Amino acid sequence: MYVNLAILAAFIFVYSITCGGLSRTPINGAVVFSGFGLMVGPLGLGVLDISLDTELLRLLAELTLAMVLFTDASNANLAVLKRNLQLPQRLLLVGLPLTIILGVGVGWLLFDTLTLWELALLSVILAPTDAALGKAVVTVPSVPAPIREGLNVESGLNDGICVPILFVCLALATGNSADESSTMLALHLLLEEIGIGLIVAAAVTVCGCWLFKQCNERGWVTNTWMQLPVLTLAVSCFTVAQALGGSGFIAAFCGGLLFGWLIKSQQKHKLLLAAEGSGDTLALITWVVFGATVIAQSIPAFSWHILLYSVLSLTVIRMLPVFLVLSGLKMPAREKLFIGWFGPRGLASIVFAVIVLDTHLAGATTITMTVACTIILSVLGHGLSANPLIAALASRLKKS
Repeated sequence: MYVNLAILAAFIFVYSITCGGLSRTPINGAVVFSGFGLMVGPLGLGVLDISLDTELLRLLAELTLAMVLFTDASNANLAVLKRNLQLPQRLLLVGLPLTIILGVGVGWLLFDTLTLWELALLSVILAPTDAALGKAVVTVPSVPAPIREGLNVESGLNDGICVPILFVCLALATGNSADESSTMLALHLLLEEIGIGLIVAAAVTVCGCWLFKQCNERGWVTNTWMQLPVLTLAVSCFTVAQALGGSGFIAAFCGGLLFGWLIKSQQKHKLLLAAEGSGDTLALITWVVFGATVIAQSIPAFSWHILLYSVLSLTVIRMLPVFLVLSGLKMPAREKLFIGWFGPRGLASIVFAVIVLDTHLAGATTITMTVACTIILSVLGHGLSANPLIAALASRLKKS
């Protein structure tokens, strides 16, 4: 245990003092973290000895995702989002279902060992996007604001929307759907997850912000403890919603949006700095564990079917629905392709894969291997292409 902690502490120290230089290269943090985990894990040097505790990995990934969703949403520009609401609406309400359906169809052609509901599980697991992997796309000012805010909202809400769909497919795949029809089960879970998530987000965030303002006006909030309010609000939104049967991810994202609206911009920036640092640290540990355990165990099981599906998942399965649903908007084709490409898979897919891995389905291994392969390719592809494609898009926008 102490050796593992020493290795992680040393790596976090080195990364924390060099991340500024790395940010100017095409290599993103997830590439470095996963690569380091693979290098020191059992397939590499073998010095990092971490057993695959699925419950621990799931909790770590869930908390990391909740913090990232909350802080990203808090930074959202609601004025820009309000003017360009059509973009995330189309991506979530039409593009997401089309992506899941297309994913099932492609899986049907490639995997003859998976049942229909197992194929649906695989498609749902890989449908949510992770803005943290393509952070430059949603933070760099040279990317048009409507695209930044649209992708940020899409990645913030699609994982929460996919949670009830995942559990419906899981119930049908394992034969635990009882007498309730799949349509009614899906509707019931969707309304429950979203409804409870929204209520919890509103209640926790409004109460938290009111208490913070009261204490801050009296000078009770010190610099020493300034780093904790955002962290605890994010965790509270997520855990309370999960405990009540709702979607913690929707609660975290919507709570972040509300927090960003209720707190003054100057205070918000100061409060978010520490929270973002903590979220990044948790993300680092999650990706190192992912590289040392999941990737290390997945590599021997790779096949050309898995590799092909992973490539198609990041391209055709994602990009075609996005291009189609944006066809009615006055937007150049290059911007539609840009939005379609930047659908990286990350923390949400890890969480969903671990949930499926715990069920011991017949096709669980194939599903997990495919998810791991897709995330690896996403980490590399989206990480290496983010800065060059942003520069190319900015250059064309200047010319036009």
